[in-house]
Amino acid sequence: MKSNFLILTIICFLSCNEIGVDNPKPISTSINKILCLGASRVEGERPNFESYRYELWKKLIHNNFTFDFIGTQSDNAKYPPFKSLNFDIDHEGRGGWTSGDILEDLEGWLKETGSPDIVLLSSPGGNDALEDLPYSNAVLNINSIIDIFQNINPNITIIIEQMAPGHSEFMTSELTFFWESMRNEVLKIADNKSTLTSQIILVDMYSGFDDSLLADDVHYNEDGAKFISNRYFNILKNLLK
Repeated sequence: MKSNFLILTIICFLSCNEIGVDNPKPISTSINKILCLGASRVEGERPNFESYRYELWKKLIHNNFTFDFIGTQSDNAKYPPFKSLNFDIDHEGRGGWTSGDILEDLEGWLKETGSPDIVLLSSPGGNDALEDLPYSNAVLNINSIIDIFQNINPNITIIIEQMAPGHSEFMTSELTFFWESMRNEVLKIADNKSTLTSQIILVDMYSGFDDSLLADDVHYNEDGAKFISNRYFNILKNLLK
């Protein structure tokens, strides 16, 4: 009897796990599917530091836009409702992930979520710099990430950041050189990768960003999250249908 009970328990455990794995989120049918893509600046970690996503979501709701944040990740933090609505917690941010990590898994994520209409590409290559990975590889990876999106959806719009700096005491000369080089690189990427149907749009998160907007060496506090969300919103308000 004990052995039979043990077998049934194992079968139940395995089948329950399989149910969780085999039941991804339903694919969105919104007219404006927005994918917030990146690492910890996208993911957030309340109460330690903030993602821009909640503040951006509130701005879009306040202005009555129809949209849906998509992604295989879900935010487990607590957020107050806004206008009687609960925060849309879907995203594609993973703390510590490099451009190579994102490139490797991106197609798999998109099979689950379907293609976004708009991508918010956060801090491109930021973790590559923090891990002292080759700059040239980061550039190749970012171009390849854009290729994947455009191959899946030739009409996609990608908003790519000139990324906000880390804390002034944290930014070594090597990190500063990487940041400045990438700021110039994404200008080239936007020019080279934009097509007649797919815009690559720059958003300047660098100018005006200072230490007062950071919760630690690299992550946003509440004011920083509002700063980033404002800059995204100023572009999105002219794009959303």
